[in-house]
Amino acid sequence: MASIRNRAGKLFFDFRYKGKRCREKTGLDNTAPNRRRLETILKRIEAEITLGTFEYIKYFPNSTRANEFGRQERQLKQLRAGTPFFAEFAQQWLEEKQIEWRASHYDTVSRIITLYLIPEFGDREVSHITKPEILQFRSSLAKVKSRKNANLSTDRINHILMPLRQILREAADRFEFTSPWRDIKPLKVPRTNIQPFTLEEVKLFLDTVRPDFRDYYMHCHIFSIQDTLING
Repeated sequence: MASIRNRAGKLFFDFRYKGKRCREKTGLDNTAPNRRRLETILKRIEAEITLGTFEYIKYFPNSTRANEFGRQERQLKQLRAGTPFFAEFAQQWLEEKQIEWRASHYDTVSRIITLYLIPEFGDREVSHITKPEILQFRSSLAKVKSRKNANLSTDRINHILMPLRQILREAADRFEFTSPWRDIKPLKVPRTNIQPFTLEEVKLFLDTVRPDFRDYYMHCHIFSIQDTLING
């Protein structure tokens, strides 16, 4: 039977959950008011266990058992819902794609998923993510600061969203639901303002470059001029 017990002057919960005996320390002194407070919480825990709504991590977030029971609770929710959580499916998708990609590209996508996508969507079922949530996430990225304390560029935001789009489309195809990625177009990236060398600057560069590199850069400059004349 569940109870509040005392050990070395401190109170702890003692109850059974999923066939296991659970003892959780509270750090509270063994006093009558503390006992009444904990007994009220324990009655709530017992009621939730009976109803099947108890979430271990909600009451004991720092417990070593929280991860164990939390994983079981997530798996149970997944079985009821019929689709995996985003974090689990994203990891599966990433592993499947690894054989197709260069190591550098795999590392880049892996970092995007870990740093941006899982914190936002990790505990959501892939079939329950909505278009408004994606648009809200995109808006929030515009407020994120880079290492240089500047806002993320539109190009960077597009690169972060690309794996999200691919993961959701793949999940929609496998689990037969409509992807929320409908009519979401990439953000417009400002055109780069290119300022080519003047002829004087090119001449100065070619006069000072290492002799064994001069022919190479000379050819590059000639091809650049030809491209400009042809394509304008």
